[in-house]
Amino acid sequence: MSVLVVIENPDECPLCFTGIDPLPARSYLTDGELAAQRGARVFNICLSYRYQSIGYYVSLLAEARGHKAVPSITTIQDMKSVGLIRLASDELADLMQKLLAGREPGKLSLYAYFGKCPDKALEPLASRLFKTFPAPFIRADFSFAGGWQLVNVSPATVKELPPEDHGFAAARASEHFAGRKLSIPKKQVSRFDLAILTDPKEQRPPSDPRALKRFARAAEGMGMGVEFITRDDSGRLSEFDGLFIRETTSVDHHTYRMARKAAAEGLVVIDDPKSILRCTNKVFLAEILSRHRVPIPHTVILHSRNLAEVLPKLGLPCILKEPDSSFSQGVFMAKDPEVLAVTVRRMLKKSELIIAQEFLPTDFDWRVGVLDNRALYVCKYFMAPHHWQILGKGKGGRDVYGRVETLPVAKAPKAVVGAALKAAAAIGDGLYGVDLKQVGKKVVVIEVNDNPSIEAGAEDDVLGMELYQRIMEVFLHRMRERTRGDRP
Repeated sequence: MSVLVVIENPDECPLCFTGIDPLPARSYLTDGELAAQRGARVFNICLSYRYQSIGYYVSLLAEARGHKAVPSITTIQDMKSVGLIRLASDELADLMQKLLAGREPGKLSLYAYFGKCPDKALEPLASRLFKTFPAPFIRADFSFAGGWQLVNVSPATVKELPPEDHGFAAARASEHFAGRKLSIPKKQVSRFDLAILTDPKEQRPPSDPRALKRFARAAEGMGMGVEFITRDDSGRLSEFDGLFIRETTSVDHHTYRMARKAAAEGLVVIDDPKSILRCTNKVFLAEILSRHRVPIPHTVILHSRNLAEVLPKLGLPCILKEPDSSFSQGVFMAKDPEVLAVTVRRMLKKSELIIAQEFLPTDFDWRVGVLDNRALYVCKYFMAPHHWQILGKGKGGRDVYGRVETLPVAKAPKAVVGAALKAAAAIGDGLYGVDLKQVGKKVVVIEVNDNPSIEAGAEDDVLGMELYQRIMEVFLHRMRERTRGDRP
């Protein structure tokens, strides 16, 4: 990936970069060969980012050309949003109170240069600001009112940097550009870059370390660059062409915010934000699957006034689900009327609506992995020993899973695969794990998961590396489509 450093008139830039030749902004805006570059990374250090200025157009046209601008138009707009700055202030609250303690109450301005600042004590704050609002130079204003608050963030232009910071700013920029292997552009085709979002501390991640390595190896074998990122890298999403979320998703969670931000910046995203919204709420799933005539268990959407419908429609035992339940958590069995009433009242304190479904006892659940409306794998997830779910609790509260048996798609029951594909199509064209039960000839869809488990030795037991390659092939195909403008 070629790197461009763009400014209006390089001869008038007050900063002296080491071994770097900035590109005139008008050349970037008008040169046809530069416009045709694929996947270039553009560091925009123009003198202004105001609306319709040259600096504004550099980032705007970079986005239109499929280039990765820093700052992106999204970042420039984010810095104008009072709501986003308040959100950033809340997220930085603990760090601000710690680092600014002892400072004289009042107002304070901090200049950050690619996440660095002359005051080493404040560098952790500068780093977090850069990750949240990725711009070469940032000015952040803080105010004390019973505690420190972030009141403004703006991209600082080279003309407004404090003169005493010029040497520091130039050195940090030179280091950053050199780290990106700066090269003045020549006609070349760059590879695509994929970010894989994980949480190293997650107890039940959707992919284990061996599977993650196989994803990376498959992508790299297709010429993609791969980097594992965490929630702290949210501000760097514009550096990538795709985002693969391998962390358990939720709407009220950074995974959804990062998916939404990545999609807004033009990345190919799996799980895409629409799929996260649809799959993580069981009430929505029940409604949309019913509307698309996908077979599901007999279901009642419960609220505070229709509890009496459960017994005549579902009988006992029945299953109660919180709308955002996952990994068998937030799912309960009610075996008698008293337990039913107590459990429903407790659950309704958290959500206005919950799901009640008939209980269908089986030795295992089917799981069909679907991507791009094609079945990838089929598994039997057996129930945990002496339990009615695939995940139970053993001694000391440890997780106990049932065994997993993986089948070739062609050898799975056609009714199971067909129902799974129909259910997935109702949600979108992302990566889904469709859970189903089969009782005799009856096949019903239990739920559709937007972030299905793919672990070494389980879901990949039939296809091996081919499973990871098929998923990465979809990423590569969609990235190419996005570059050509064939995919929105």
